[in-house]
Amino acid sequence: MTERVSTGLTRLDEMLGGGLIPGTLTVVYGATGIGKTHLGLTFAAHGAVADAARGIVLDMNGRGDSQQHDEYAARLFEWSLTPWRHTVTPMSEPFPGAADMRAFYSNALRWVGRVRDFQVPTSDGAWEFDWNWKATYNHALYTVRPFMYFHFAAGTRRVVVDGVEPMDSPADSIQCHMFDDVYRTIVHRDGETLGMEICLPVWKHREFIDTHRYDPGRITTVLLVTTEETRIEDLLARKVAAGDIGATANTILVMGSERVGNRLARMLAVVKHRGSAMTDEIVDYRITANGLEP
Repeated sequence: MTERVSTGLTRLDEMLGGGLIPGTLTVVYGATGIGKTHLGLTFAAHGAVADAARGIVLDMNGRGDSQQHDEYAARLFEWSLTPWRHTVTPMSEPFPGAADMRAFYSNALRWVGRVRDFQVPTSDGAWEFDWNWKATYNHALYTVRPFMYFHFAAGTRRVVVDGVEPMDSPADSIQCHMFDDVYRTIVHRDGETLGMEICLPVWKHREFIDTHRYDPGRITTVLLVTTEETRIEDLLARKVAAGDIGATANTILVMGSERVGNRLARMLAVVKHRGSAMTDEIVDYRITANGLEP
């Protein structure tokens, strides 16, 4: 029997044949305000029950407006979702304090737009990332990498990434570029290797690295992507464009709306769930004071 990761939403776990598969990527598509953040926070918060450690939230929202993660977390789960500020530059003291380890939220990657907006032409007619932007991005990773590594070392096995904006061509999105980089080089990096890259000099911190090893293949990621489409039918008919992260995801969920009588209903469906049985139902749900409810 395939092991499962509970989302914290009973009806959704039933639709997924028991839950998500550990170590995989789930992409949730839906319009602004449809309930993606509620779903993501529920998944992260449920880690305290299922994994004995809450999940972490990486907010890539670059618009400057609040997506109310902290308000939702406090109201729904009595969870103070404070931002992670601990930065580890090369050869600096790596270890976060107790207060840092109570911070499960980071918004260090705030860039939106096209990849080309952050590139400059080269003499041979090609394009490369602007040096100033690349330096700033790499400095932001000095916050994101320890944010993820030290929480993984402490038992976190859930990652929620929110704030990805709609793009005509996902392959051109700087947010998709950054997510792919973080997913490959941090989330699914060997825990010992990542620890040795952060905790320098290694000889000094070898004991910590060895006693806090973890399996990156056990870390489950949920990516929340905002779409221009709002209707559930349009989302179900949505084609996977070049560079779309959903093409390589294990699981795809869509959240859209539809007119039902005299009300606008919110609907959820499972489009893809590799390696598992799944329901073909389209489920009606509501957003209440208690979060998502069927």
